[in-house]
Amino acid sequence: MDERPVQVEPARSARWKKHHAEDLAGRSYTFICVALLIVIIISIVYFVASKGLATFFRDGVSLSEFLFGTTWDPEGNNGEPMYGVLPFIFGSFATSLLAALIASPLSICASLFMTEIVPGWGKKLLQPVIELLAGIPSVVYGFIGLTVVVPFMRNVFPGQGIGIAAGAIVLSVMILPTITSVASDALSALPRGLKESSFALGATRWQTISRVILPTVLPSILTGVVLGMARAFGEALAVQMVIGNAPHIPRSLFESASTLTSVITLDMGNTVMGSAHSNALWSMALALMFMTFIFVLIVRLLERRHRI
Repeated sequence: MDERPVQVEPARSARWKKHHAEDLAGRSYTFICVALLIVIIISIVYFVASKGLATFFRDGVSLSEFLFGTTWDPEGNNGEPMYGVLPFIFGSFATSLLAALIASPLSICASLFMTEIVPGWGKKLLQPVIELLAGIPSVVYGFIGLTVVVPFMRNVFPGQGIGIAAGAIVLSVMILPTITSVASDALSALPRGLKESSFALGATRWQTISRVILPTVLPSILTGVVLGMARAFGEALAVQMVIGNAPHIPRSLFESASTLTSVITLDMGNTVMGSAHSNALWSMALALMFMTFIFVLIVRLLERRHRI
């Protein structure tokens, strides 16, 4: 009988070396990706900040004039150049807040319908529609708003149809998938015993939804609303097509206005790099980036409060 020694240790050692090499390669790849991401983020922030701060340190524009000035005349057609961006900041906040007010109730109702009322066929019906809304390009939303929303606003309300109201309606449809998805995930993550305990105490389905479920997932819903506002605040093309792009603070929702993003997209191609006008546009981009950081901070604070 042939009794050959079984080579167990060399095989085990080879497998251990292979696993160690794979683990080292995975760690190295992950570290390189994370380091590259950090470098890219820092580079973007440094580049935008260096361009945007040149308006104040090199061109001599005061920060108060830039943030609270109401006249935007960078070419100096009526005398001295003016770089007041308050009308654009007002337009950005007005359209974002109004869009969030329109989209939030619809999103919460849609998420409740999919998860609590008819979780079977309701989710099969609404989920593809919401995913379809999320995948439509911005220019399509803007074109639909220009051909459908603006004529409707012109026929029903005073004015030309373009303005903050039209921009907010278009943005509300664009941010609807974001808020709905976050709210649906929060509702789906609720412990089953929470609802069963409410039913066991004699509460109806509506009482359970209004007094137990919604207060529990409120931080997550607010997170979705803030994310939707961040999306609306940074949207450019769709709003640009329906808001009118007038550099003044409107007196009603049906007057033409403008936003930070629309001004940047309209003027950036018509300026000379390094000029005061170009630097002012970079300062507006810096303000947008700063507001994005604020939205991210609010989301983190809301997530810290979220405890299910």
